[in-house]
Amino acid sequence: MTDWPSPGPFRGVIFDIHSTLIDQGAAEEWLDAALAVVPHPLSTDERATLIAFLDRIWEGARISDPGSSRDLSFADHSRVFHELIAAGPGVDRELANALYDVMLDTWHAYDDTVPTLQALKAAGIRVCLLSNAGVPIRNVLDREGVSPLVDAVVLSYEVGCVKPDHRIFRAALSALDLDAANVLMVGDNANDDGGGASLGLRTLILPRTSGRVHGLDAVLRLVVTD
Repeated sequence: MTDWPSPGPFRGVIFDIHSTLIDQGAAEEWLDAALAVVPHPLSTDERATLIAFLDRIWEGARISDPGSSRDLSFADHSRVFHELIAAGPGVDRELANALYDVMLDTWHAYDDTVPTLQALKAAGIRVCLLSNAGVPIRNVLDREGVSPLVDAVVLSYEVGCVKPDHRIFRAALSALDLDAANVLMVGDNANDDGGGASLGLRTLILPRTSGRVHGLDAVLRLVVTD
């Protein structure tokens, strides 16, 4: 019989980053930021088509790169992006480069991210951020005031494996110095973020939402009991 852990009180939380704590922003904002760098005349129809494509581009990556190899290095991430954009609605290389260069500029913390992390810190709950990331996402965490509020950050390109591989969840648990039975995993993707369940990590999936508030108060209701 498998020796499953007995769940204990939560002493730590592991958060996914993208679409859990950090909103990637509207595709229209992303396109306008790129066009500010490299002006391109676009008809109304061309603009609408490109915005719709950019809004779903990373869903396309799940098809073309199901193993998330893009999140093992900056070079691989850039390569997959440019392959996707080349297969899209006729974006030339100059605009594609601009889109990639400004991409992280439109990524911002949800309005309830910092207050949630502050409340966890005040309650003595240890926090680790865990992400499949092939981009310099630490820059976003620093800019958005997230970095000082967490105890550890574990990124796929630094540890050489991606969610849902159990090894990356073990790395996060090690960084927290806590047992899985005392940690809550919070993410937005059941497949990727559920990979730690086999280790005994209780897992909360918050579906992707629109708007500036992501519903992170659910974490506090589960974890902060006093």
